[in-house]
Amino acid sequence: MSQIKTDPRSTEELIQLALITPEETDDGDDRWDFISLLRNRGDREVLDRSIALTESNDPEERTIGIQILGQLGTPDRTFPDECLTTLIGLLAYEQDPLLLQSIGIALGHLHDPRAIEPQLKFCLHPDWEVRYGVVLSLNGHDDPRAIAALIKLSADEHPHVRNWATFGLGSLIEVDTPEIREALYQRFLLEDTTNEETNEIYGEALVGLASRQDERILPKLIEQLMSDNVAILAIEAAEKLANPQLLAALLQIETWCEPTGYFAETLAAAIVACTPQ
Repeated sequence: MSQIKTDPRSTEELIQLALITPEETDDGDDRWDFISLLRNRGDREVLDRSIALTESNDPEERTIGIQILGQLGTPDRTFPDECLTTLIGLLAYEQDPLLLQSIGIALGHLHDPRAIEPQLKFCLHPDWEVRYGVVLSLNGHDDPRAIAALIKLSADEHPHVRNWATFGLGSLIEVDTPEIREALYQRFLLEDTTNEETNEIYGEALVGLASRQDERILPKLIEQLMSDNVAILAIEAAEKLANPQLLAALLQIETWCEPTGYFAETLAAAIVACTPQ
């Protein structure tokens, strides 16, 4: 039996340790260690105590409660309905942007379609961190409401929001519509590939379009594969597009890339996919 199940400390002790311990420490336990212990314990006492924390006047206590409820019972979820009801209820009155973000992240972990509608009103929130939380709560849902919101958020002014919304549309759902393709294609066209942060958004759009067999990306993808700086997302896109016109560029990469590791494995898979049968 793991330490998680046999840890002798009480639920209250672990909560107090979570409250006083920094999120990151150079050595020893950090806050997330105690939160993980509470999540994995996942019993009625942890549920009730976490709900009580979300009702506190102290933002730090509310945050801890939200973070526990988002993954209570991990890996075998416990009390999902109670967790969902509590988190959605907080959206009615919570105003702290960081807490609204935490609620969005927690709802994303629960992945329940009942959270979609309550989150939609925050899509235009002035704080990007709240909008980021909304993206994480909507990602992976193929509900038309979630998809429509993610399409809008994929054009958000903040790159972090755009990145995760583009990833959600491109890779976390298999739905293929003209609207999704157009949203991904706009990111493919408009993102600055010379900037590390926005280049990743471009790459996520590339993968999403390749997954949908959109051959508008083919000339640009060949160009990128033949460049001196080949991103892993371009290799992933090549595997998904599986077009023989990419094979020569992929074989050229094979001559210089390291023979082991994720890059090499993905390259090998892309070569197989692009080799005419």
